[in-house]
Amino acid sequence: MKQKTILVTGGAGYIGSHTCKALATAGYLPVAYDNLAHGSERAVQWGPLVRGELSDGDRLASVMADYRPAAVMHFAAYAYVGESVTDPGKYYRNNVMGSLTLLEAMREQAIGQLVFSSTCATYGNPLHQALNESHPQSPINPYGQSKLMVETMLGDFGRAHGLRSIALRYFNAAGADMDGTIGEDHEPETHLIPLALEAATDTGHPLTVFGADYSTPDGTCIRDYIHVQDLADAHVTALQALEAGASSTAYNLGTGKGVSVREVIDTIEQVTGKPVPHIFGQRRAGDPDRLVADAAKFQRAFGWRPVHSDLPTIIRSAWRWRNRGAG
Repeated sequence: MKQKTILVTGGAGYIGSHTCKALATAGYLPVAYDNLAHGSERAVQWGPLVRGELSDGDRLASVMADYRPAAVMHFAAYAYVGESVTDPGKYYRNNVMGSLTLLEAMREQAIGQLVFSSTCATYGNPLHQALNESHPQSPINPYGQSKLMVETMLGDFGRAHGLRSIALRYFNAAGADMDGTIGEDHEPETHLIPLALEAATDTGHPLTVFGADYSTPDGTCIRDYIHVQDLADAHVTALQALEAGASSTAYNLGTGKGVSVREVIDTIEQVTGKPVPHIFGQRRAGDPDRLVADAAKFQRAFGWRPVHSDLPTIIRSAWRWRNRGAG
């Protein structure tokens, strides 16, 4: 049987590259479409890399005509919350208008299935302890708003043109490939675990913990960390559901377990045997005390369970990746 091709926008990025590996493991050919603004060419190892912009509709249509993908996985987006507040136009141009260009190219090329990389930032401030998919979507920054606007477009394209899509709203992706082949390699890095690992490596740059006066047991923010390989496997599960005729919907992806910043630091010190020098700064605007997923809907639908997402495993994988010399 001919190998199915999947077009992966942002396939050279953190979650996109891990998903390309998961696709290849499941028997697909991933074609990574990426401008390499934040992605890494060396992370594309399981299929071709096509350099291009999300805003270039002719290029997208040409790539689709050449490779004839059975479906699209859409990761390409800017994803820095703070930057989205200071430069919202960048986020609406790329994340929203770029996604519209992608959907128009898919329609032109008669590609009718898409898995979308969405975010818990579409919910805004949580109204209760664990967020399920029926929680109101009221984003508090342009990044979350841009992702919500794409979810809205997916629904509209479904009704008008028959597009079937699954939006996956992640909580905090973390860790690195369990084989150590690829990992988290952002520039600039803003995520807690790689920054804390950096602080543990004699660089002389202590980690800044933003706020120690939250309404949590130890005063630091609580978040739901999910291993990137579990996320990648969930994308393949969603794709296979669409292939089997699933209707459009959205799912949360997380573990349902909250971990504080303090617990992350303590676990890093236990796993690495090194202290994590840190200082306390002011709270960041818009950071809720607690952000934890209720992912029961996805688990019920597919029997999916995260298998690498306990905190020590996440940190061990990230530490292994860092020590392989990601740079």
